[in-house]
Amino acid sequence: MIASGPIFLPKGFKFSAATAGIKSSGKPDIGLIISDPIASASAVFTKNLVVAAPVQVGRASLAKSNGRVGAVIVNSGNANCATGAAGIRNCKTVCAETARLLKLRTEEVFPSSTGIIGVQLPVEPLLLQLKFLISTAGASVDHLRRFSEAILTTDSKPKLASVPLRSGRGAITGVAKGAGMIHPQLATMLVYLLTDVAATPAALRSSLRNACNESFNAISIDGDTSTNDTVLLLASGASGVRYASVGKEFDQALLEICRSLAEQIVADGEGVQHLIRLRIEQAKTRGEALQVARAISHSLLVKTAWAGADPNWGRILAAAGRSGVALDPKRVSVLIGSQMVCRNGVASVFSEKAAHEELSKAECKVEVRLGRGKASLEFLTTDLTTEYVRINADYPT
Repeated sequence: MIASGPIFLPKGFKFSAATAGIKSSGKPDIGLIISDPIASASAVFTKNLVVAAPVQVGRASLAKSNGRVGAVIVNSGNANCATGAAGIRNCKTVCAETARLLKLRTEEVFPSSTGIIGVQLPVEPLLLQLKFLISTAGASVDHLRRFSEAILTTDSKPKLASVPLRSGRGAITGVAKGAGMIHPQLATMLVYLLTDVAATPAALRSSLRNACNESFNAISIDGDTSTNDTVLLLASGASGVRYASVGKEFDQALLEICRSLAEQIVADGEGVQHLIRLRIEQAKTRGEALQVARAISHSLLVKTAWAGADPNWGRILAAAGRSGVALDPKRVSVLIGSQMVCRNGVASVFSEKAAHEELSKAECKVEVRLGRGKASLEFLTTDLTTEYVRINADYPT
């Protein structure tokens, strides 16, 4: 099931968490995933040109190991980004020591970090927790939940999703963190997708990219792209089920999980009061629909109107008009809920009270019809509140 449903834990994985004092809160800040047997892997990363050390190291390690991962080591509270050569060395040191203790090759350990940029990673406290992480690793849902809590930063809760394969022999489970700096250039987050299906890195790569395009690349909270974005898919093969025999079912299950995690991330956005299901209809292409959706979802005027549940459709129309898509305003219509508030570029007769009530819901529907073609897209976004400003104004540097 998804989100609040039962977790179908894939075979071959163990999880643990520990506290190294990286977070000033004193909460758990290191997580470990062990794959036995060693998993096939594929990943997608941030498109930001400022790239954190673990992204650089992880990308290089996947290439060197030919897509083999035996362990994932994650720290929260420190991004290990903009830390120069020392940051790279620190990341490699953690991977090497983890590999030594697990009897793996260094490139078979995949690193991730999330937190404050520009601060050197405190390596020694982290290294001191490795033996504890390994000795306490377990293959239970409780162990997975502890891992999911250790990777959080400004999140209010962990994000989990799980789907069993209908054959009953295999499952896919995902765990994610993310609440701010969310923008569809992957989306800003760490995501770990785990399956016990046997698959090659090439098969995983194709499935992962398709799933990301329809989920994590169609969400936005604040239009900011992180330096540490990572989505990692691991396949242990421990179920004995081969991807070739369940390919279509696997791809659909992976997409279902990615969509669930994407929605959980947006719903948990910093200061978010309203999750907006923004539908773009009648575009010429999906890319065109995405371009309009991004322009609307990144407009501060639109987002603050949504925060006040204000049915100011003119802001939506104006944002679509500056998206770069050569639309004809006389063919554009806007709906809030089931009401058409703008028809063919001008005001329509509608109930402002009903539109306000729709936008006052925790989850709202807004639709923009471009009158250009048959392509469509659902894009998840949010309002922008004073609480978002407070959280990010007070975020420690």
